Amino acid sequence: MEDIAMASIRARKDNGLLFFDFRYQGKRYREQTLLIDSKSNRRKMEEVLSKIDNDILDGVFDYEKYFPKSNSSRTSSPQRNAAEVAIGTLPASQTASIVQTQSVTQTTPLFKDFAEKWFDECRIGWRRSYIETMRNTIDKHLLPYFGDKMVSSIRREDILDFRSQLAKVPGRKSQNLSARRINAIVLGLRQILNEAADRYNFTTPGQRVKPLKIKRQDIAPFTLDEVNIILKTIRADYRDYFIVRF
Repeated sequence: MEDIAMASIRARKDNGLLFFDFRYQGKRYREQTLLIDSKSNRRKMEEVLSKIDNDILDGVFDYEKYFPKSNSSRTSSPQRNAAEVAIGTLPASQTASIVQTQSVTQTTPLFKDFAEKWFDECRIGWRRSYIETMRNTIDKHLLPYFGDKMVSSIRREDILDFRSQLAKVPGRKSQNLSARRINAIVLGLRQILNEAADRYNFTTPGQRVKPLKIKRQDIAPFTLDEVNIILKTIRADYRDYFIVRF
């Protein structure tokens, strides 16, 4: 039973690809797939993992049958670090649905195409000023960086790198873009990716990207001379109130 206790489906932190993590004959093994992390892909892989577990329990597990391209199937060396194993090489009777899912996830649209579709669908509910703002955001900032990437290939680190590049972009009066403006641009990006994730069944990469902190500005609408003039001209019963407020 120890061999099955740790059996699980996990995702790599660097690229989000799913892999099998299980124990066999007292050793730990990891076999990577080419599938991105999504509920559907996890469900398909769990079906395969369940059959692996059953074969191990029954004493009939054939490593090479499941992972013919794996070094572990030939050498039985433990804990192979994320070896590239194409899921399509597994037995067709057990993995046809996974192969089908893989082909779908690998053909998600390019960001530039989906962004245009998203913009056309959403603009009907926006004010004219916001339409212009979002159009500028997409054309000036999002498309140059993400345009030729498949929406499912964009990772959290891509968003963070993009945001760091925005901090170097000149804004108004030769100053860099403000944190407020950068947050607005990244919010637009996240909205597009969230919609793409819902439609093409992958995990949205922007869910753990927190907005930048916005520095509060001290507001001083009146100069000291103007304050004194106001205090001299207001009604006497309001004077104490305005002194406190100023």
